[in-house]
Amino acid sequence: MKTLDFFAPSAIKLVAAMGDAEMGALAFGVIGFDAQGLVRRYSSVESRLAGLSAERVIGQSMFQSVAPCMNNFMVAQRFADAAAQQTRLDDTIDYVLTLRMRPTQVRLRLLASPDQPIRFILVDRRV
Repeated sequence: MKTLDFFAPSAIKLVAAMGDAEMGALAFGVIGFDAQGLVRRYSSVESRLAGLSAERVIGQSMFQSVAPCMNNFMVAQRFADAAAQQTRLDDTIDYVLTLRMRPTQVRLRLLASPDQPIRFILVDRRV
């Protein structure tokens, strides 16, 4: 089973190649969404920590339904800009999640690449 460090180089390709069990063995949550913003991958770690089942999240709009607290210039806009410019996105930011929970400090790694159909947000709550 593959393991992945939160800061690993080429993380988008490594995460994209993982199966659900491998993603579930990571020390952080993973959310993957397509070009239309619909969630396509949702790790069991993220499900457990966020309190949202994969069944409830898969197929839903990432920034409208699942995580509207990320629908801003710090997160959603970076993905939109990378897509519009057809450029790679690999940014790590400190963030505070506020939806459906008390404010929770996290570290987010935003990953997108023109050669990958799924964009990813890695959510590390061990900050």
